[in-house]
Amino acid sequence: MQSGIKILGTGCFEPDLIVSNSDFSHIAKLETDDEWITSRTGIRQRRFCQTTNLDMMTRAAKAALENAGVSPDEIDAIIVSTATPQFFYPSMSCLVQNTVGVKNAFAIDVHAACTGFVNALDIARNYLSLPDTGVKKALVVAGEMLSNQADFTDRSTCVLFGDGAGAVVIERAAHKQYSCILGAKGEDFGDIALYCKVPYARNSPFPSADNDDSYKPYLQMDGKAVYKFASDIMPRMVKAVCEKAGLALSDIDLLIPHQANIRIIKSAMRNLDIPDERVYVNIHDTGNISSACIPVCLDELSRANRLKSGMKVCLVAFGAGLTFGSIILEI
Repeated sequence: MQSGIKILGTGCFEPDLIVSNSDFSHIAKLETDDEWITSRTGIRQRRFCQTTNLDMMTRAAKAALENAGVSPDEIDAIIVSTATPQFFYPSMSCLVQNTVGVKNAFAIDVHAACTGFVNALDIARNYLSLPDTGVKKALVVAGEMLSNQADFTDRSTCVLFGDGAGAVVIERAAHKQYSCILGAKGEDFGDIALYCKVPYARNSPFPSADNDDSYKPYLQMDGKAVYKFASDIMPRMVKAVCEKAGLALSDIDLLIPHQANIRIIKSAMRNLDIPDERVYVNIHDTGNISSACIPVCLDELSRANRLKSGMKVCLVAFGAGLTFGSIILEI
């Protein structure tokens, strides 16, 4: 068992603009409707940001600090997960440091697509657990603005994704249980299942080998390949992290999966034989917000007073890369 963490506070920002499934039916040539989307994804609506990803992250981070009763000056580390940064540099974590007013922390960005928050949380825990880092409290933030990457001519992808941000403030709690497993299965780019290529402007006077203009600057996905991978990896990761923690599946009080597709979640639940009441799902309201899914779920659960001291909570996610990870933590 690894040294654990205590969640001091949670926060999230869910944009005000709600886009229902019926709104997509009015988009020319998209040829979709509420029944088609809901039956295949479990999504009824998603939220689109009308400001910026940084604004969402800042709001979520400030909410988490307020909920924790922790001042920005007490934060020693900021770890930000995003697959939709506004800038290549400076890092989004440095921008969050500035907007939130955290003066005494180092700042790191993590990019592991939808698995990003799980990776970021474990990185923060590692800093907290080592005595020579000087890190006593960490702010972990995930923010995604996938509406900027959506291809609104492709009904198989654009209906899936939304925007939002979530955050947690954590400190070391050696007496609390914690286990984590992370992994990746790097793909051959010739047969990649999920990607969004950076639309660089080629203005160099020198020759470049990267001269393939066939890729669209939108999110591209092989839905069948992703479904097959996710339906297999999610239950395997839950079982593996339980084994590492020395727990049975029945010891898990609450499972919080990445909110990608209700069919994937239900397939994993059947494989694990975990009842509905022990699995948290909010995909119907938010859509898939990539690495922000899990911290938004944590904040919703916290505000509903459903995170009780001593509970064993399992987080599990998968994402482009392909990446995957799971954590068991004691509340």
